[in-house]
Amino acid sequence: MTTDDPKPQSAQALSGLRVLDLSRILAGPTATQLLADLGAEVVKIERPGAGDDTRGWGPPFVADASGEETGPSAYFMAANRGKLSVSVNIADPQGQALVQALAAQSDVLVENFKPGDLQRYGLDHATLSALNPRLIYCSITGFGHTGPNAHRAGYDFLVQGEGGLMSLTGTAEGPPLKAGVGIADLMCGLYAAVGILAAVQARHETGLGQHIDLALMDAQVAMLANQGVGYLTDGKVPPRRGNDHPTIVPYGTFPASDGNFILAIGNDSQFARFADLAGAPGLASDARFATNAARVRNREVLVPLLAALTAGRSARDWLARCEAKGIPAGPVNDLAQVFASPQVAARDMRVAMPLASGLMADLIGNPLKLSGTPVTYAKAPPDLGADTGAVLARRLGLTQAELSALAAAGVISGDLDI
Repeated sequence: MTTDDPKPQSAQALSGLRVLDLSRILAGPTATQLLADLGAEVVKIERPGAGDDTRGWGPPFVADASGEETGPSAYFMAANRGKLSVSVNIADPQGQALVQALAAQSDVLVENFKPGDLQRYGLDHATLSALNPRLIYCSITGFGHTGPNAHRAGYDFLVQGEGGLMSLTGTAEGPPLKAGVGIADLMCGLYAAVGILAAVQARHETGLGQHIDLALMDAQVAMLANQGVGYLTDGKVPPRRGNDHPTIVPYGTFPASDGNFILAIGNDSQFARFADLAGAPGLASDARFATNAARVRNREVLVPLLAALTAGRSARDWLARCEAKGIPAGPVNDLAQVFASPQVAARDMRVAMPLASGLMADLIGNPLKLSGTPVTYAKAPPDLGADTGAVLARRLGLTQAELSALAAAGVISGDLDI
């Protein structure tokens, strides 16, 4: 093989990367599940007894054939696929020593404790980076490790409000609304994964790890995107517009005879085609509506005119007609319709995995489609402590007797068989 020849690809992009996951709830677990899907070995440290808080966040829980909800919560399963669960009491000095030893062998550590909390356990960045200078240490907090709010705990709902998203969400007449999922947590988790991979690449050059200080609030502010930059540009606080776009018209939900559908018209030629399709071609030549900028300025006139036109046909009829004319339009699906969609099925966005109990769990697939190092789903979300013995024996060389002694002292729990 010459130096110009491509190297053979491994089974997965992150094979060999060791991740120690001290996070819980959603932001951190979202990041580490993504790394696990890409092939990293993720060891999730959970406290004995309860584990990750989301294990109890239900219903729904996975049900058996009789309908009895005996399995894990849907919330926990949404962000913990592919991980190994090790149950360790980090408040105990022996537990701290175990986690330190695992960190010394790891590439990445992810945690979402409040700033300073892990220092009292000897699991802070300064302590662990001294043990392992190559360690990439990702801290996820509500407001970061600096600034006047660094001491405050962060929750998705609060950050959606404080970070401005709720001021943009909902109708002008109604109250501010949060998004229907924990979008601040999810976006923060994605930023965490990107930051971790950037630090891995930097380590190839420097040989050293680094500290990633990531805040929910920062991720939320970054997510304001065009709305945030719009305010910074003209100083005008944008109002809530419901489903309407701030700078594109028509772009929102419109009434049909049997419900609603979405129009997402992005340019003037699309608008002209839609005006003709709706039987009102003169709208496209009207100076008030001929350009997108004009339509934005005159949205209060145009949108009711269009709504009166769309109300006379069914949503299915509109969608078929728009599809034929190359006009962006779509349905407003509920989740039953989403997961029944042939497109969702074709893209493998619904994944069935067997749990250790024998129950089957339906999970949401990973959207990354890598041609050479595809995502694989090797392990279902784990039972609490399912891998305690196996990981501590393999990684730290603990014997069965040592594991039993630690369990008797309340330091570890779970499956101790090796």
